[in-house]
Amino acid sequence: MAISEYDKRLVLLTKEFGKITAFARGARKTTSQFLAGSQPMAFGEFTLYRGRNAYTVTSMKISDYFSSDMKDIDSMYMGMYFLELADYYGREGIEAGETLKLLYMSMKALSKNMLKKELIRCIFELRILVINGEYPNVFTCGNCGEKENLDYFDEKNSTMICSNCHGKVPEKNIIDNSTIYALQYIVTSPITRLFSFDVTDKVLEQMKGIINKYIKKHIDRKFNSLEFLEI
Repeated sequence: MAISEYDKRLVLLTKEFGKITAFARGARKTTSQFLAGSQPMAFGEFTLYRGRNAYTVTSMKISDYFSSDMKDIDSMYMGMYFLELADYYGREGIEAGETLKLLYMSMKALSKNMLKKELIRCIFELRILVINGEYPNVFTCGNCGEKENLDYFDEKNSTMICSNCHGKVPEKNIIDNSTIYALQYIVTSPITRLFSFDVTDKVLEQMKGIINKYIKKHIDRKFNSLEFLEI
């Protein structure tokens, strides 16, 4: 397939087929029907033609242009970070309906300032970990399996620790009950209800600490947009 300087390579996340790479002919031209729809954070219906070596976009019907709806530069970079994280986990040929729904709801929350940006980030990060099957244990004591009195978090092993076992774990932090509840809520609730709660600044800081350290420990990719957010 011949590619011209006006064509654009798009990475699409689809419900049925996961991550797909496709080419939009002439999308870089100012007169192109694909110009707006080929920008990041465009959600809608894409019709593709499957050629011998690649997909070609034949039409687009965009319902949401989230990149133009963001109210500030921090929201824009946060949205880009979500895209990078979804790309990290995305696989060709693997259904991605849950990730796509999470992306949509997170972008909507960002663009409408529904919650604190850092809380939206925590929700997105933890839930995408859950979707991909590996995340901090926030339901039982990692030492004895107890479900009650989970007052500590073992950062080394990414697990809760109960009050009876905390003396056996050298590196742990005291965690508020509200923090535990918020983390459990993010793990178990339907995606459509994830952005319906708020937390105090103290709880948010505890959530950020647990999730960020888990991600840094288990994900080896460098996210460019994250560097801007952490300046």
